[in-house]
Amino acid sequence: MMSNWLQLNHSKTEVLWCASTRRQHQLPTGLLLIRNTSVMPVTAVRDLGVHLDADLTMTAHVTATVRACFVALRQIRSVKNSLTRDALLTLIRALVASKLDYCSSVLAGLPGSLMRRLQSVLNSAARLVYSARRSADLVTSWSPMPMLTTFKSTVSVIRALSTA
Repeated sequence: MMSNWLQLNHSKTEVLWCASTRRQHQLPTGLLLIRNTSVMPVTAVRDLGVHLDADLTMTAHVTATVRACFVALRQIRSVKNSLTRDALLTLIRALVASKLDYCSSVLAGLPGSLMRRLQSVLNSAARLVYSARRSADLVTSWSPMPMLTTFKSTVSVIRALSTA
């Protein structure tokens, strides 16, 4: 950093020790000193909108994404009666689907429990669009989350191979 005239911004610097759940107790918990600046280790960080937790389970990212999507769905629900179906779909694509789609390739291979939490957002959005009750059995064209993450990863690989 010094050779490139860079300085550490202590208000924005975080340290994340990554280890498996079984090894978490072996990690240092005290302050880390980096060139006269002390930095406290954290359990989760956000980088480019992706939340990483110390055991790399992506639980922090899924929790933050689901929370943000449900906040957007509640706001959309409050103005739903004033919107046309096209406007409603546009809002859901812009405020909900875009959050689920952003960096979805990092979600490939997640356990089913986390995928179900993400899928619940899509299900709620579909119920909102079709004015269905929670108990209603909706059969829609909305893709399940595992298929979306696999599709995004496949497209990325194809693009990388075709430009090489």
